[in-house]
Amino acid sequence: MRMLLAAALMVCAFTINARALTFDERLATCLACHGEKGISETSEVPSLAGMPANFTLIQLFLFRQKMRKVEIMNDLARDMTDDDLRKFSEYFAKLQPPAASGDPPDPQIAARAQAIIAKNRCASCHNPDFSGREQMPRLAAQREDYLLKAMREYKAGQRPGYDATMDEVIRPITDADIVDLAHHLARLR
Repeated sequence: MRMLLAAALMVCAFTINARALTFDERLATCLACHGEKGISETSEVPSLAGMPANFTLIQLFLFRQKMRKVEIMNDLARDMTDDDLRKFSEYFAKLQPPAASGDPPDPQIAARAQAIIAKNRCASCHNPDFSGREQMPRLAAQREDYLLKAMREYKAGQRPGYDATMDEVIRPITDADIVDLAHHLARLR
């Protein structure tokens, strides 16, 4: 609760005079939600550490343009310049990615997830180790609750992607598949 209050206060300060804030002051606002060193401890908020710079850049652009609607992120990105977007994207890309979360994967769930991954060729875009590349996000060791949220938003057509590929891939995937994928990907080491 204290962290949420601190984040809210930082957002207020940020939106009042965004241009006057330094990179470090803006970064403190980012880290309040996305976690110290870019590793989130906040429900349904992604870890940004180790995320490909192009992915983060595109997401910040979508937030700035309100093409992707998450009010706090829309407010934070509103006054960011293209250089600001690049600087934040490059900063998070250089951080050490999070370690796998939770208990070891359930072998039966992992087997089902691996079958879904093979059938839909997920590793061809996200890399075989799911570290992400270019505009495709790192999925390995991402927060499980965030993976569930993101995949469900893609499936429901509520989340714009950089291109239509994800929309096509996720269409036949069931919610049970999404649960299995999130469980497996969050625990990839």
